[in-house]
Amino acid sequence: MPRFYCPTSLITGELLELPASAARHVQVLRLQPGDIITLFNGGPVTASDGGEFEATIEQMGRSEVRVRVGPHHPVEREAARAVHLAVGMPANERMDWLVEKASELGVASVQPLMTERSVLRLSGERADKKVAHWQSVAIAACEQCGGNRVPMVQPVLGLAAWAKARSAASTGQALLLSLRPGSQSLREAVAGCADTDGAITLLSGPEGGLSPAEEETALACGFAPVTLGARVLRAETAALTALAALLV
Repeated sequence: MPRFYCPTSLITGELLELPASAARHVQVLRLQPGDIITLFNGGPVTASDGGEFEATIEQMGRSEVRVRVGPHHPVEREAARAVHLAVGMPANERMDWLVEKASELGVASVQPLMTERSVLRLSGERADKKVAHWQSVAIAACEQCGGNRVPMVQPVLGLAAWAKARSAASTGQALLLSLRPGSQSLREAVAGCADTDGAITLLSGPEGGLSPAEEETALACGFAPVTLGARVLRAETAALTALAALLV
């Protein structure tokens, strides 16, 4: 059954006009009045409008689609632990791919970072447009994979400013993917954490990794260096491998 993100309150029995993006998708799929779809709005698990709703297409215009919201199903397919990914943005289409796959795995949020070795340099309106694009990628991934919690793609920040702000907030475990000698394995670091259900912030560098100075900044802000093993993985492969180990 096709699934669509509908960021509004969903009430059984209500006649609802779908958002423009969902309506376009319905029309591309050539769905017709009487067809059943699934809606989710990304509400918290404790909210009555979390989970999913069945909905029946009732009216289709040239650009608008109206549906009748049906029964609610309190199903959730989310990870037990919230993992927030902060990543030095990889170049070209790799960031799109990273956001898509991280969303499929169940990441809680994605923080794009500008680092010394970042090829992709963003600021102002261009950065805003990229973040909006990545958010749409995350939504599409959740529609496909069955996730009901759309990860938030945060505004682009510089690594130092972000790390210091996160340190001041001091929430959950902070891990840095690193090749430095003596780094603990990711599994050992997580297993050794007393708060087994607490949130994790995972910091991963761009192509070429973080610079030594950036690693020192992260360590000074409370990040613990962890390793995935002896092999040197591509930026997007390393981040996704770590997420898979933490979420699946």
